[in-house]
Amino acid sequence: MNGIKDAVDDHVLATTFQRLLERPMDTGIAESSRIEVVAGLSRFLADSYTLYLKTHHFHWNVTGPQFNDLHAMFMVQYTELWTAVDLIAERIRSLDAPAPGTYREFAALTSIPESQGVPRAMDMVRQVKEGHETCCRTIRQVFPIAGKANDQATLDLLTQRLVLHEKTAWMLRSLLE
Repeated sequence: MNGIKDAVDDHVLATTFQRLLERPMDTGIAESSRIEVVAGLSRFLADSYTLYLKTHHFHWNVTGPQFNDLHAMFMVQYTELWTAVDLIAERIRSLDAPAPGTYREFAALTSIPESQGVPRAMDMVRQVKEGHETCCRTIRQVFPIAGKANDQATLDLLTQRLVLHEKTAWMLRSLLE
């Protein structure tokens, strides 16, 4: 949980949190809780966007005997992630905060490492699996914060995303056996 709380002090998010403090809202979520929820969602957005980019990169560059299957699978996954990124960003906006959207912000907030070069096909699968597992861990860090804030909309979004990331990670693990 420290990673999410540390985001409040993160230089990259400083203007976001300043704006939150300047624009109070009264929807039943305390200001301090809203800041923590936005920080957690911002990290989850960065993880999701980074995983989207990585999956799309692998879709373009996969080679080998499983090319057709992996190329199609990566396309399904990056398309789904693209939709998710929008949902997460709009949840942040619903909390009246600007959503991070630059490469610099995402690089500072993500827990998913950038891939180096073009890995072999099964290493791509492993990296995407690890990315989905990272998203699961990030979601689980945000859950108690959103729960404490009584933020059911964020909890619902996180639950839906967790189900999908866990299922995708399971399917990817199955490919690696």
